[in-house]
Amino acid sequence: MKALVLAGGSGTRLRPFSYSMPKQLIPIANRPVLEHVLMNIRDLGVSEIGVIVGSWASQIDAVIGDGSSLGVRVTYIQQGAPLGLAHAVRLARGFLGDDDFVMYLGDIILSGGVAEIAADFRARRPAAQVVAQRVADPRAFGVVELGPDGAVRRLVEKPRWPRSDLAMVGVYFFTAAIHQAVAAIAPSRRGELEITDAVQWLVSRGLPVRATEYRGFWKDTGRPDDVLECNRRLLGELGVLVDLDPMAQVVRSHIEGPAIIGANTLIEDCLIGPNVSIGRDCVLRGTRLSDSIVLDGASILEVPGMHGSIVGRSAVIEPAANAVPYRLLVGDDTRVEIMAR
Repeated sequence: MKALVLAGGSGTRLRPFSYSMPKQLIPIANRPVLEHVLMNIRDLGVSEIGVIVGSWASQIDAVIGDGSSLGVRVTYIQQGAPLGLAHAVRLARGFLGDDDFVMYLGDIILSGGVAEIAADFRARRPAAQVVAQRVADPRAFGVVELGPDGAVRRLVEKPRWPRSDLAMVGVYFFTAAIHQAVAAIAPSRRGELEITDAVQWLVSRGLPVRATEYRGFWKDTGRPDDVLECNRRLLGELGVLVDLDPMAQVVRSHIEGPAIIGANTLIEDCLIGPNVSIGRDCVLRGTRLSDSIVLDGASILEVPGMHGSIVGRSAVIEPAANAVPYRLLVGDDTRVEIMAR
């Protein structure tokens, strides 16, 4: 089995961060989302991974490289424009060959992984097996409709009037049958080749298509609040209250876990945590910080209260006069002056 990971999206909902970095590299518990995805795939026993990239290809390559540091082999496949998931499968035809493969969106977190679902697919080998979860409002997702026998009857992309609450989470297992389907479908009204249309093509021709309900933690990291929720979740699964890099320095400070702090970061006279991830080469002085993510190289100086914040790479936050607590979503290389009390 091979894998195909989609990492070419623009991430407009994560601006201002996605102006200067791909959303797949936003760190969750000090690891880029894409690394979490690749490690989940590695845990399936899959080592050959094609990664669909767009305009951020060079940044992704700089972080992930050939995948050897994660125990996988990465092949980058360029997509000139985001023309749909089925279009990505078309582009990857040469890489995938006739092998079975798992397709995985590069900006989602499934903390429990999908090993059991992968084992079920390998045992049964339907033409396609989609992973779905019940949601309160499925209108923003691809939706799976099941027949009385539990077989997939219909798939609809972002339906106005959903007939099911089973939303596809962004993980799909395919045999080579999917290649005939993606070659046969036409672009949707959005101008994209939809993977839901391709899977529906298989259903309509009587090929076996299964759906498996995922009951673990799943989140699309498309919005800042989603990123923070994932950070809280994965920090809680670290197994230690405070993960402190040996090269970090903590001086006259209190850290309440769960928290993770990267190499060459200085924390001085601070109250940190809970649920805080701080990257490499950061400086925090005289600051109270909770439920937040601080990216590499950022500085937060004499800020009496920050909560629910994301601070971009090399950003500087420091006091002016009359400061009050703020919630901040600060992009890369930004400088913010906060009124001191």
